[in-house]
Amino acid sequence: MHRVALALFTAILVSLATPGVGATSTPETPRLRNLHPKAEKYRVARKDTSMQAGAARTYVAAPVEATRHSVTDYAHYAQMIPRFEQARIVGRHGNKTDVYLRVPILKGAATIWAVLRFEPPREVGNGDVIVTAKMLSGNVKRFDAVYRIWKIDEASSQLHLEMLIEPKFPAPNSIVADQVAGACKNAVSHLRADAEKRRSKS
Repeated sequence: MHRVALALFTAILVSLATPGVGATSTPETPRLRNLHPKAEKYRVARKDTSMQAGAARTYVAAPVEATRHSVTDYAHYAQMIPRFEQARIVGRHGNKTDVYLRVPILKGAATIWAVLRFEPPREVGNGDVIVTAKMLSGNVKRFDAVYRIWKIDEASSQLHLEMLIEPKFPAPNSIVADQVAGACKNAVSHLRADAEKRRSKS
């Protein structure tokens, strides 16, 4: 009898400690939830280059589906994300989308433009989504972007954007990375707002 009671008690503890199916919150989730609706920017060291990537993340009070829809709505990037001076679809190749982006950095002293090829969203884990993009042409040496959308639960998600930009002109790594991180923060903030607006209308 005692063994049955102990087993039942253990099962209850496990069920309370285990997140729901598909829940993949990260260590940053509680902090980002408290920061909501604000986003936070950061920098990422990369193994394949001496340049740091700029990045930002935010909690989204909307499900993965709504956040994914906003992230892949490339045709409306210019309206959704003011920091992107220009954004438009310039081609499609199967399920891949080519997008022209124009982004000011260094407080407007320089402008980066590139045509990025966005791969179709790829589901990983239990409903999490990754969207990657590589530069086809532009006025920089390299421009990569990666969106990551985590499913926290059925009603909320977490959006990260990481961009690596290597300019052709000489510029301090830390300054460029910080400027790129600022652009990422602006992007995820506006994409979060759009996803939450979509949810409120559904």
